[in-house]
Amino acid sequence: MSAAQLPGPLKSGDRVGLISTSGAPTAENVDRAVALLQSWGLVPVLGEHIRGTHPRAKYLAGTDQQRAADLQSAWCDETLAGVFVVRGGYGTVRLLDHLEADALRSARPKPLYGSSDVTGLHEFWADELHIPTWFTPMIATGSLLDDPGATESLRRAVFEPVSGRTFTAETAETLVPGTATGVTVGGNLSLLAMTMGAKGRNKSSNTGKIGLLEDVTEDIYKLDGLLHTLLRSGWFAGMTGLALGSWKDCGESADVRALCEELLVPLGIPLVWELGFGHDANAHSIPLGVPATLLADESPRLVLQ
Repeated sequence: MSAAQLPGPLKSGDRVGLISTSGAPTAENVDRAVALLQSWGLVPVLGEHIRGTHPRAKYLAGTDQQRAADLQSAWCDETLAGVFVVRGGYGTVRLLDHLEADALRSARPKPLYGSSDVTGLHEFWADELHIPTWFTPMIATGSLLDDPGATESLRRAVFEPVSGRTFTAETAETLVPGTATGVTVGGNLSLLAMTMGAKGRNKSSNTGKIGLLEDVTEDIYKLDGLLHTLLRSGWFAGMTGLALGSWKDCGESADVRALCEELLVPLGIPLVWELGFGHDANAHSIPLGVPATLLADESPRLVLQ
């Protein structure tokens, strides 16, 4: 199947939904996110349970059914032109089985923005809906609101066409040289491993794709195990190239790099270290499910087609 077209871009005056599929954002950050979107000319519409709390688990923004309903409602609302998941944490995997895939498929495609724990949705949208999405810093978190570079990258993702756009970073280095073409896939390493054993899902093959991986606050031994989970499951099988993002608060960068070199260089595909997406400062907003070329050379970069 050829890559589907990335929905968007948006325009001034568009109404956009704000929901949380994981943890609840702070009231202050919701207000700041609303103000930011309004300054861009958008009209934010808050999900019913965006500030909710699970009766047992305070780390969740409402029950699984409530969070799934907010997502389903926002995606199927024909008056909304886009959907922002406002923060990560944990919880998206809990609502996947509450989504009505047929209803989601019947709705008009629109941009879906978010990262980290939202990787579970990126996978679902790719496998079940075949719709590209945006891996972006979360709009109701300090990681975006206090970072002008990340904010500008998100603004560009929202309003500007993506064809021909190039992603790179000062930290980017080539670990295995070469050139790869394919559709982008991936996201947060922990979430990709967490959903690996899901039954009844239309797990897509990654043959011919360019992988993107990053993570945050994971000990080096856990990264080791998570990478082995993906390796043993065949997640990398048939990939044409691989770009790594940031590994914020995952220990010493040199140790993480050594682990990635040990486990991923043997794949024998073009491999780039720290391309500038993930949880670190100035994080790129980067699309998943779109055709791209990864150039692993003296100036590593990912170019969208």
